Amino acid sequence: MTDQAECAIGFRPDQLEGFRIGVTSDRRSGDLIDAFVRRGAQVVHAPTIRMANASSDEPVIADTRAIIDARPDVLLATTAYGVRRWFEVADAAGLGDDLVDALRDTAILVRGPKARGGIRAAGLDDVGMSAEETTESLIDEVLAKHPAGLTIAVQLHGYLPPSALDRLRRAHARVLTVEPYRWLDPDVADERVDRLIEAACTGGLDAITFTSAPAVHALFMAAEARGRYDDLVDAMCGPVVAAAVGPVTAAPLLAAGIVPLQPERYRMGAMIRQVCEHLESARVIRVETRHGPLALRGSVAEVAGRRIPLAPVALSILRPLVVARGSVVARDRLAAGMPGAGDEHALEVALSRLRQSLGVPGLIATVVKRGYRIDA
Repeated sequence: MTDQAECAIGFRPDQLEGFRIGVTSDRRSGDLIDAFVRRGAQVVHAPTIRMANASSDEPVIADTRAIIDARPDVLLATTAYGVRRWFEVADAAGLGDDLVDALRDTAILVRGPKARGGIRAAGLDDVGMSAEETTESLIDEVLAKHPAGLTIAVQLHGYLPPSALDRLRRAHARVLTVEPYRWLDPDVADERVDRLIEAACTGGLDAITFTSAPAVHALFMAAEARGRYDDLVDAMCGPVVAAAVGPVTAAPLLAAGIVPLQPERYRMGAMIRQVCEHLESARVIRVETRHGPLALRGSVAEVAGRRIPLAPVALSILRPLVVARGSVVARDRLAAGMPGAGDEHALEVALSRLRQSLGVPGLIATVVKRGYRIDA
C-alpha cells in the first residue's frame, strides 16, 4: 500500500482539530504538513537539518570513476534519493552507461523498497533487501553471507556512524563510498527551531514527528545550546508524544529515555496514521461533569456540543483541572503553570475569561481558600 493510500484511511477533516504537531523534516515536509493540516491540526514546521546536494559534483564524479574502475563485488544502495542523485550526476558527466555496465554483475543489496525502486529505475536489479531496512543490517548481511576480501561500494545517505564502515574495512580488501548528498544544519537566522523548542517545552505542542536520525540529533543539539535540553526531553517523556518513521530514527530518542511511536511499516504514511490514531485515542482527555461531558483535545475544549479553541493561558488552567477529574487543584499550582509571570490576580482574570469562553456556569467551581475544580 502506498503512503497516500495509508494516509487516506479513516480520513476526517476534523480528526486532529485542536492538536498541534511539530514537523522537523526538510525533504517531503510538504506532504507531511499537508496530511496533518487536512485533518485539522495546527503545524509548527522547523527543519532541524536540511538535505543538500554537494556544492560541487566533482567529488561525486571522482568517486563514481573509482567505482567504475573497481567494478565492485557488492554495492550497498541505501536511499532512493541518493541512488537517483548519483545516477543523475553520472549521466551529466557522461558516465551513466559506464556506471550501469560496471554494476551489471555486482551483487546489489538495498536498504528498503524505495532504494530498490531507485536501482530498478537505473536499469539494474538487486539480490536482496536488509531485514530491518537499516544500513547496519545491510552490513550484517554482507559480513554474514559474502566471503572476506571483496571490493565493496557503499552509497552513503547523509548519516552513518564511522564505526559501521570500519566493520566492512576489517573484513574486506577495499571499501569505496559515494556521497550524492549531505546533511546541513539549519540557518542560524532561521528562528523556527527556537519556536518549536519553546512550544514543546511550554505546552504548545502535542506531538513532534521525525523522519531521520540526524533531525533528532540536531534538535537535541539546538535545545542544549539554548539551555532547554532537559526541558525538551521531559516534555517528550510526558505531554508531547514523539513519533519516528522507523527504528533508525527512533534510536537517538530511545537513547535519551524517550519512547516514541513507531509504525510497524517504516513509511511516512504509516507514521501519519499512527499519530492520528494515538492523538485521538490517548490524548483526548474526557471527564463527565454535572453539566454534561467535557473533553480536552489539544488546545480545543469540547463542551455542550461545541468546540472552543483555547488561548495558551486558558489552556494552561483548564488542562490540570480536567486531568484532576474533579479533585481540587491549588491556586498557586495553577498560577505557576501559566505562561509568563503568573500570579493569583492574573489567575483570577484568566479564569474569569475561561469561564466566559466555556459558557457553562458552574462548570469550574471555586473551593474557598484552596483552589478550583471541575464540577464532576
